[in-house]
Amino acid sequence: MWEYEHSVETTAAPEAIWRLWADVENWGAWNAEIEKIEIDGPFGKGARITMTPPGDDPVELRVAEAVEGELFVDEARFGDLLLRTLHRIDPVGGDRVRVVYRMEITGAGADEAGPQIGPGITADWPDTMAALIELAQG
Repeated sequence: MWEYEHSVETTAAPEAIWRLWADVENWGAWNAEIEKIEIDGPFGKGARITMTPPGDDPVELRVAEAVEGELFVDEARFGDLLLRTLHRIDPVGGDRVRVVYRMEITGAGADEAGPQIGPGITADWPDTMAALIELAQG
C-alpha cells in the first residue's frame, strides 16, 4: 500500500467547504488540474464522476462514501490498483476546522506502482486545498 495525507487548518465554515465539494461541475474553479468534469447525477454515494486532467485521458471516479458537511471518498480503479481519496473536515476547536485529503493506493502491485504514480497525483494538493479554502472563506 502507498499512502499520502495533506491537511490545512482554516476558519472557513464546514458548510462552505461542503458546498464547493458538492458542486462537482465547478471543481475547476479551485482545482487547476481539471480541464473538464462531469457527474452522472446528484453528488453522493454511488455518483460517478468523469474528470479530465489537462492534456490527459479522462479518469472515472466513483463516490464510495459521502456524509454531508463531514467527508466524501472517491475511488478510481486502474487494473488491479484501487486509488481511494478521502476528503474530510475535522473540527479542531473554536471556529477552526482541519481539511484533510488522504490517498491510499492498494491492490496487486501497489507497493511498486504507488511510489511511481502517487506523488504525481498528489503534488498539487497543497495548491488545490489553498484555493478551495480561499473560495470557502469568501
